Amino acid sequence: MAPAFLIGGGRGDAAVRASHTGFVRAAGGGPIVALVLDEAEDTDAERWTDALRLSGATASRATVVSPGRPPRTDDLDGAAGVYVAGGWTPGYQDALVAAAGTAWLPRDLPYAGYSAGAALAADRAIVGGHRRDDGRPVCAEEAGEDLDRLAVRAGLGLVPFAVDVHATHWGTLTRLVHAVDAGLVADGWAIDEGTVLVAGDGPPRVEGLGSAYRVERDGERVRVTVVRAARGARAG
Repeated sequence: MAPAFLIGGGRGDAAVRASHTGFVRAAGGGPIVALVLDEAEDTDAERWTDALRLSGATASRATVVSPGRPPRTDDLDGAAGVYVAGGWTPGYQDALVAAAGTAWLPRDLPYAGYSAGAALAADRAIVGGHRRDDGRPVCAEEAGEDLDRLAVRAGLGLVPFAVDVHATHWGTLTRLVHAVDAGLVADGWAIDEGTVLVAGDGPPRVEGLGSAYRVERDGERVRVTVVRAARGARAG
């Protein structure tokens, strides 16, 4: 399987280059297809092709998707890499998984997901929510993606662990901790902005400006391990 680049979010040129350049290199200079959710007036396909261009891509194109117009295999004709943009995570899950299944996604191309696209890479994807079923908070309501209860749904199945994003900036590390504690997911990684977790071509590694947080069960407890981006791995 080709590598998956799971980007924790982040705006600004330095954050984009640090988290995107490794994926662009893995695509080998070939065309990259960006899948962008149709969010009406909030849809900004150029934001994502601009980010890829800033990170060294010489050819990229965007395809706007929705539950009514899910991705198709011919959307990726000639592609050297697949990029799933950020936005409303439940909507991406509806368009990319619930409406389309996963057969459209080739497993031999490098994949990058930004924020929502990173969360959706999981076999079981955390798509939002800010409370447990018993009402206890797990993160700020503003990070809940318009969902009340912590929600885990079918993902793209590119990585076997759950993914949460904007970890330090939005406080979503605690949501992943609660998801593991509640048995909704077995384990996972929470990823900072400007940071990418690279999986699928060896042990997961952290690159970029921040850290990622490995969350797993340890007997009756949940253990969190901080993994900082290695020196020399700050792409761009």
